[in-house]
Amino acid sequence: MEQPGFAFAGFSTRSITTDRGSVFVREGGMGPALLLLHGFPETSLMWHAVAPLLAADFSIVAADLPGYGQSSCPIDAPDHSSMSKREMATTLVETMRAAGHERFAIVGHDRGGRVAYRAALDHPDRVTRVAVLDVIPTYDVWDRADARLALGFWPFSLLAQPAPFPERLLAAAPDAIVDNAVEEWGSSPGAFPAWIRDAYIDALRDPAHAHAICEEYRAAAGIDREIDQADLHAGRRIGCPLLALWSDKGALASWYEDDGGPLGLWRRWADDVRGQAVAGGHFFPEEQPAQTAALIRDFLQD
Repeated sequence: MEQPGFAFAGFSTRSITTDRGSVFVREGGMGPALLLLHGFPETSLMWHAVAPLLAADFSIVAADLPGYGQSSCPIDAPDHSSMSKREMATTLVETMRAAGHERFAIVGHDRGGRVAYRAALDHPDRVTRVAVLDVIPTYDVWDRADARLALGFWPFSLLAQPAPFPERLLAAAPDAIVDNAVEEWGSSPGAFPAWIRDAYIDALRDPAHAHAICEEYRAAAGIDREIDQADLHAGRRIGCPLLALWSDKGALASWYEDDGGPLGLWRRWADDVRGQAVAGGHFFPEEQPAQTAALIRDFLQD
C-alpha cells in the first residue's frame, strides 16, 4: 500500500551518498537542523505525524538508519562493527554534512536512540542536543539483563543469534514480526494505519536488510556494549543537554527503580539530563504525536 499524500506533506525525499553508503532521508521545514531516527521494526515513516508538527520551527531530516528501510546495507565485518552504533552514527553525521547541516540536534527512538547518544558521545562538536525515546544505554541494558529482558524484549537475544537463523525468521514472517511489535509492545494497534503497517512489513522482506538488522543486534550484544563500557569506565560523558522520554506503562517505567529510573541511568552518562514518562506504549510517538512534538520542541528551544 502506498504512502498517502497527507503523510509528510511538504517534505521531499532523496538518497544521500556518503563514503559509507547511501542514506534515504525525508526533508522539510525551516530552522535549526534536527535529525529524526527510528527504531525496530520501523523506518523513518514512524515520524509521519510528528515531523510535520516540528517543521515550522526546525529543518527536519528523518532518515532510514543504515541497513534499514531504503538506506543501503554496509559490508559485513567479522565483529559486526559495520552495523555498530559508532559506525551508524558516523554515517549519519556524514549524511547531515552532505545535506548542508554541520551542527544539529538528534531525536532517536528505540534503536535510533542508541545511535543518537553514540553520535553525541563521538561527535560532540556536531551534536547540539540529543533526545532518547524509550531507551537506556546499551551497556546498562545488558549489565542489568534478566529473565524479564529475555521474555519481554525478544529482539535483543533472538536477532543477535548467529546467521542465518534470525535472518530467515525475519524474511519468512515479516508480518508476524510487525504484528507482534504493534500489538504486544504496549501501544494501541489503532495508531498504525494499514499503509504504514504494510510499509514496515515490506521493509523487512528484503534479505539484505534483514541481515543488516540482525548484524545491528549482534553489534549491540558485542562491540556496542564493549564501546559503551570503555567510555563509562574512562569517564567520557555526553556534553550536550539530553532529554529522555519513556512509555508510562513500559519496562523503563518500572524495571530500573533501584537505579533512579531512566533519568538516574542517563545521569551516569550525561550532566544535563531531564525527561518524563509519556502516556502510551513503546511507540508513543505514533500514539501521542502532538505531545511528543511539544516535548521535543520545548527541549530544543529551551
